[in-house]
Amino acid sequence: MHIALIAHDKKKDDMVRFVTAYKDLLGKHHLYATGTTGKRLIEETQLPIHRFKSGPLGGDQQIGAYVSENKLDIVIFLRDPLTSQPHEPDISALMRLSDVYNIPLATNLGTAEMILQGVEAGHLEWRDIQREKGILNKDYRKYDV
Repeated sequence: MHIALIAHDKKKDDMVRFVTAYKDLLGKHHLYATGTTGKRLIEETQLPIHRFKSGPLGGDQQIGAYVSENKLDIVIFLRDPLTSQPHEPDISALMRLSDVYNIPLATNLGTAEMILQGVEAGHLEWRDIQREKGILNKDYRKYDV
């Protein structure tokens, strides 16, 4: 699986604790993260993580591009719903793209844990099967996104 990890500033400690708790499971997959989140995760877990730019500098858009190309299977985005974000349109676009391309998206720890439990149980293998059959490469341009 290809898993993106994103956390707003006030959620970065939660993300570090979460990834540490699921380090063995996450270590079996390809991990991606926005800039500062990725840096902290690499430093504190030693997991190999592909880092994009920081969210406000385009990292959310880079992850969105990966979603639109079906290069990601899961997005875990620990958002801070109580703090205004200057790049809110990018965040909304990423969430919309996850819906368009049927990418499981967790925006809180409870949902993130459920998704990883599903990965561990094999419930997301449909993404691998669809990728092998080329189903994930559908042309979604006909939808008004």
